[in-house]
Amino acid sequence: MTFTDDLRKRADNIYEGIFHHPFIKGIAEGNIPKEALIHYVKADYEYLSAFNRVYGIAISKCAEREDMSFFQEQIGFVLNSEIHPHENFCEVAGVDYDDLQGNPLPPTADHYVSHMMKTAMGGSIGELLAALLPCPWTYLEIGQYIMENHHPQASHPFHEWITFYAQGEIRGVTAEIRRKLDRWAETASSTDKEKAATAFIKSCQLEYKFWDMAYEEEEWPFAFELSQIGEGIK
Repeated sequence: MTFTDDLRKRADNIYEGIFHHPFIKGIAEGNIPKEALIHYVKADYEYLSAFNRVYGIAISKCAEREDMSFFQEQIGFVLNSEIHPHENFCEVAGVDYDDLQGNPLPPTADHYVSHMMKTAMGGSIGELLAALLPCPWTYLEIGQYIMENHHPQASHPFHEWITFYAQGEIRGVTAEIRRKLDRWAETASSTDKEKAATAFIKSCQLEYKFWDMAYEEEEWPFAFELSQIGEGIK
């Protein structure tokens, strides 16, 4: 069993929870409240921007140009390809994608970004890879789960979203991050591997909570505008 096989086994109950989350069931059945879709896209747009910054930190930790090139390619993937599933959600919700950009992260998404940034800045490359891996891996398996259990047709409102994650580039991204993490684990100490496992499980937990955040339309307890903060300091 490889290191990432073991990580997946440890997180199996979280993955099962994600597959049966109301938001994922809604994707499978083609029925999600409009406001939940909008809340998801708002948060995920900002989250993926932060994900690219983490990739940038990963480049700074790489010793080999091959690894640098991989992370550079993933930045391009997020910027140029992962907009398509967002646009699918926006089309169903009847909103313009550009209107959902530039919003503050809800608490759970903010926590997730902080977890990744902290791991990226202070952890090993193995911990960083482990923290990044659940994002593509859970989405790959969500897409595959829906395809295998619901067999969505081309007329399904979320067909583009489902096939993007079940059959698209995300498969290769997941496989390559797993390969890099398994290679790192071959020479890592038990202590370092356990730190990476902790980072992986926390990211899995936060993937579940991200769906929860979107479905419940989670917000900060007290509304505020960033432009208002400086007004009392003049």
